[in-house]
Amino acid sequence: MFDKLINAYKLYRKIDFAQLAKLNEKVDLGNLMQQVGKLDDKQLQGVVKMLSGNGKKRELPPVNADFYNMDEKLSLEERALQIKVRETLEKRIKPIVNDYWLHDSFPFEIIPILAELNICGITYKGYGSREMSHIMDGILASELARVDASVATFFGVHSGLAMGSIYLCGSEQQKQQWLPQMQSMKLIGAFGLTEPEVGSGAAGGLTTTCEKTPEGWVLNGQKKWIGNSTFSDLTIIWARCKSDGEVKGFIVKKDTPGFHVEKIKDKMALRIVQNGLITLDNCLISEADRLQNANTFKDTAKVLQMTRAGVAWMAVGCARGAYENALEYTKTRHQFGKPIASFQLIQNHLVEMLSNLTAMQTLVYRLSELQNSGQLKDEHASLAKVFCSLRTRDIVSKAREVMGGNGILLEYNVARFLADAEAIYSYEGTKEINSLIVGRSITGFSAFV
Repeated sequence: MFDKLINAYKLYRKIDFAQLAKLNEKVDLGNLMQQVGKLDDKQLQGVVKMLSGNGKKRELPPVNADFYNMDEKLSLEERALQIKVRETLEKRIKPIVNDYWLHDSFPFEIIPILAELNICGITYKGYGSREMSHIMDGILASELARVDASVATFFGVHSGLAMGSIYLCGSEQQKQQWLPQMQSMKLIGAFGLTEPEVGSGAAGGLTTTCEKTPEGWVLNGQKKWIGNSTFSDLTIIWARCKSDGEVKGFIVKKDTPGFHVEKIKDKMALRIVQNGLITLDNCLISEADRLQNANTFKDTAKVLQMTRAGVAWMAVGCARGAYENALEYTKTRHQFGKPIASFQLIQNHLVEMLSNLTAMQTLVYRLSELQNSGQLKDEHASLAKVFCSLRTRDIVSKAREVMGGNGILLEYNVARFLADAEAIYSYEGTKEINSLIVGRSITGFSAFV
């Protein structure tokens, strides 16, 4: 039996007796042979098989978070665009985001890259849009956030909130004037609703005012947390009319007198996004730049409903990016002589992450199907925002956990997702406010104060 084992060593491992002598310095070969002598033929065959291997590197499954093959629901055109966007983001944007995130600055070189993809306002009809489905719009939000949530937020503010305000609330003349240039990203937009003291209570609590005068509309007040506003060419400003008390919308150009923006610094999340504190001091806006179909907050809410679905998709992308980075890490990180992906507790964390992510994916697909068919309601978008942003928090936390100390380093990417998930959790309506919207729908009682 000993001879058989030696022959197996020589045949499969190419170990000569000189090497065995060196091995004897590390291993008690005498004791080893005694133990081998106790093995039966079947056990010995198992030892030989273990020692020989198959000569090939073990093939591990590819890292892919689409566990239920949701991408199969896409058309060939949609799938091709998704792949093109993902490859572009991986090659041209992912390598630079950590540095910009760390330094709290914006990579302006990504604007022409995104413009080349021709994906702005993708669901709008006309004005240069590709006129694709809301599912594709969600896919794009997810793909952007899978690489970086800040880039996805920048894009969502421009393509969704700013362009969407003009698309849903502007006159045809305003749409023709602004949307083609915004679609090609020659002009960048921002969206000014939130105020220093008014976030969730925007519907009835806006303090920024607008007043009609013979010269035009005079705007006064402040807006806070306005993404893109430090460099945007135009900002949509929502203000309460002094005469009728209703909320109206305005297109404010960056060089308008009385319009001042101060960058918000020292953020712990979405650090690439350039958020601003806007001060409007007797800012005079012409009637031509008032959104002609924005006459009450209900019109503002139409924009928010449309983009809230996109934020749910964005949460999916953020979670997916964290999960895929963590999964790849566990396959290559070795402890106790083997990859940590082979340990039971790590696999349990990964399965919990994938379970939540898959549930999120199926939910947002159905959400966009409702949007495509014109059945989307506020409560649908709100439920998706609640669930997806909440589960994203869980996923990014576990992603950091399976990576140990390396999980807090930017170079391993997950730390950025961990921080950015906190911002996604709060913007476009907090978990509590969106829960009340859903609660009102299912109970018939409004719990808003």
